[in-house]
Amino acid sequence: MVNVEIDRDGCISCANCWTVCPEVFEENPDDNRSQVVEKYRSGDISKGQAPDDLTCVKQAESECPVSVIHVLPA
Repeated sequence: MVNVEIDRDGCISCANCWTVCPEVFEENPDDNRSQVVEKYRSGDISKGQAPDDLTCVKQAESECPVSVIHVLPA
């Protein structure tokens, strides 16, 4: 597993992360910012744990234009 964190205050709602990795990221219907899907969420919508074999998580981190996604070893 890897820890996933989103700095939602800096999110610009570009949709890149939930397009690249919809298994882990989705659009929040209230503010249109990115959040972790419920399946992988750790209570807080901006934090979660995802399987480390999901390569799209790292791709979403590297392709985020404002660098608000952080993927760290669990």
